[in-house]
Amino acid sequence: MITEANIEKFSQQCSKIFEQIRRDVIGQTDIIEGTVIAMIAGGNVLLEGVPGVGKTRLVRSLGRVFDLPFSRIQFTPDLMPADVTGTNIIVKDEQGNSTFQFQPGPVFSNIILADEINRATPKTQSALLEAMQEHTVTVMGVSRKLQEPFFVLATQNPIEQDGTYPLPEAQMDRFMFKLIVKNPSLNELMDIVTMTQKTMAEVADAVCSGEELLEMRKTANAIPVAEEVLRYAMTLCSATHPDSECASNAAKKYVRLGASPRAGQALISAAKVKALMSGRFNVSYNDVNELAYPVLRHRMKMTFEAIAERVTPDQVIGMIIDELNGKKPSAEVKEETKKGKFGRK
Repeated sequence: MITEANIEKFSQQCSKIFEQIRRDVIGQTDIIEGTVIAMIAGGNVLLEGVPGVGKTRLVRSLGRVFDLPFSRIQFTPDLMPADVTGTNIIVKDEQGNSTFQFQPGPVFSNIILADEINRATPKTQSALLEAMQEHTVTVMGVSRKLQEPFFVLATQNPIEQDGTYPLPEAQMDRFMFKLIVKNPSLNELMDIVTMTQKTMAEVADAVCSGEELLEMRKTANAIPVAEEVLRYAMTLCSATHPDSECASNAAKKYVRLGASPRAGQALISAAKVKALMSGRFNVSYNDVNELAYPVLRHRMKMTFEAIAERVTPDQVIGMIIDELNGKKPSAEVKEETKKGKFGRK
């Protein structure tokens, strides 16, 4: 049972985490919040942004703050699955007998930075599918459990498409959030340059261990969700399907394929964490609406009509939310959805 002491402890822990991350990362408040929410909820995160906006630095800083083993995998076209998962090698004992011994790959860590993940071939990208969902790695018919907590924090550049391989739907669906990292403002850029003139290294201190993170996750899971709020969240996910009984007009026009059941799981798990961060015992409609953007934007496949009219997934999500709340989407609504939380366009 959740008590006020549990919520107070959770809130204080989150404050310490954010305080230390801000020592390394200037601005990007919504991106930091979204990443921490996903990590506490146990989900993977895809950070999308042009080079140089601090994606890799944020992930390295998280490794320091959470005091967890950290591995960086630089994805390139020639990277092989064994370079990620590890492989069996031949070793000789003292008697000269040869035996196979498993050499773990970089995926056997707690925090995995998959840098420029879309530069690897589909064969190599598939090496992460099992790890991201089941938290196990199977090599030569033997499954090995990864140590908890386990996260994959991936980055990708949305602009440069030469030498890249689009992530398959199965892998995109395994990311709890897709966060859009924007360019810093003028004042933030000045602060970044000033900070990095002193040192390029991260200076954040460890304030949360793996055990404490798992305890925070356990606390968040115990947060209740009212049946009306749960039904609203599931209706929101179902409304992204053009052939669903809950299909919205926006989805019928602009969406070819809607969100999977994982989206509903991610939406509720993340909303519980956000409620606790706000010092509340229960999930609100606003929690669901705010988190719908990072949860749904990468799980919807747009129609040709949406691409031709340059309608983004975020705009469609905004239209669906307005439709569910009895508002009539308009041209003004489309324009308003370009700004908001969690990197919303």
